[in-house]
Formats: sequence, C-alpha cells, structure tokens
Amino acid sequence: MEVIPAIDIRGGRCVRLFQGDYSRETVFSESPLDVAIHWAREGAVRLHIVDLDGAKDGAPVNTGLVGDIASSVPVPVQLGGGIRTLEDARESIALGVSRIIMGTAAIEGPDIIQEVCRELGAEAVMVSVDARDGYVAVRGWTENTMVRASELVERIETIGVRRFVYTDVTRTDTLTEPNFAAIEDLIGRTGLKMLVAGGISSLGHLARMSQLGVEAAIVGKAVYTGDVDLLEAIDALASPTESPA
Repeated sequence: MEVIPAIDIRGGRCVRLFQGDYSRETVFSESPLDVAIHWAREGAVRLHIVDLDGAKDGAPVNTGLVGDIASSVPVPVQLGGGIRTLEDARESIALGVSRIIMGTAAIEGPDIIQEVCRELGAEAVMVSVDARDGYVAVRGWTENTMVRASELVERIETIGVRRFVYTDVTRTDTLTEPNFAAIEDLIGRTGLKMLVAGGISSLGHLARMSQLGVEAAIVGKAVYTGDVDLLEAIDALASPTESPA
C-alpha cells in the first residue's frame, strides 16, 4: 500500500483544516514547494496536493505553485481542488501532474467526469468522495448533499472511473482514527481502487487499511506532527508481512 503525504495549499501556504473547517486553519509552512521537496527526499513515491482556495472558489487558484511543485520533484503528483470542467482538467494535467481529482463534479456533472476519462485516460482521473456523517460534502466541504457516499461510489463505477479517494471529513486532522466501518463497507460494494484519507494517526491504522485492501493512504496532519514518521511508514507498508502495532 502506498503512503502518500498530503500538501494542502491555501493562500500560498501549506496548511491543515480541522474537520475541513476553513476557520480552523493551522499553517505548517510558508512554502508548499519546500514541503514537497522535503517529502520527496523522505521517500514519498507520490504527493497529494489539494488547492483549498480552488475547492472553495470553484476553479483552480494556486496553479503556478502547483506547476512549480510538479516540475521540482522526481515523483508523481496528484491534484484536487476546484477542478470541475474539462478545461480545468486539461490545464491541470498541463501543469505536470499525473492525476487529477474531481469531487463536486461527480455530483453536479458526472457527464463531465466521463468526458475527462475519455480524453485524458481513466488512469489520470480520480473522484473524491468526501463524506460527512455518511453523506457527500461538496464545494470544498462547505455544502452537504443528500447523496450517500456509498451511492456516489456505485454511480462513478458506471462512468469509467477506476479509483476514488474516500475522506471522512469529520475525522480530518483529528488524529483519532479512520472510519474503518465506512472503509470496509465501501470496499465491499465496489471493485474500484480505493485511497483513504482522514483520521490516520498511527502505523497501526495504516497496517489495518493495507489488510483491508486499500490501495493508498493519504496522510496529512500526522506526518506534520510526527505522529506518523513518513519514511518508517513507507518501509513498514512496503512489506506485506509487516503488521505495525
């Protein structure tokens, strides 16, 4: 299982939002580029970037910074946040990222995601399934819908998507634990590859997700606070026999 560090960008800085709340922001670095280079040197095989300004505003904002990161690190970069049109998707890939992540569009315009998959290839597209109390949240987690996360996963499986990112928004940056009940439920419902974010705070959490069949874990706050040592986690999860406590 891949362990992918997250770099969330807001106002040009590397930040974390507690439970996705824009009013509860912690700044971890003034330079997301420096953070990206650091994680690549620490052994990250991929970086997960979220343009929080773009997610909230409805269109990519920090494109220059994302392009600088993509051209400065020797590992693939995946990008989400405000990508809601085919043109947004094209421009994001042109920045040098290897995968784009679309969330709100999966609810408001699934035909757009289908079109993006056809043009850019399914391997270059992921859907973000962001859930609050089991229901999908959109527009940078600022609006709730009446669509269950499980329903959205079943929908996207029919439009050419091959993988999705599941985030329990209520667990994000809490350093509690992932929503394992929801993770197990979703894995049992779909053949899509699944990435998970939210609540991860120990090697044990990562090991359990690996055993469940999760393709990759996206770790945010825990790698910034030191609750999870990135290099140690990557080494531990590289071995299928490893079961960290």
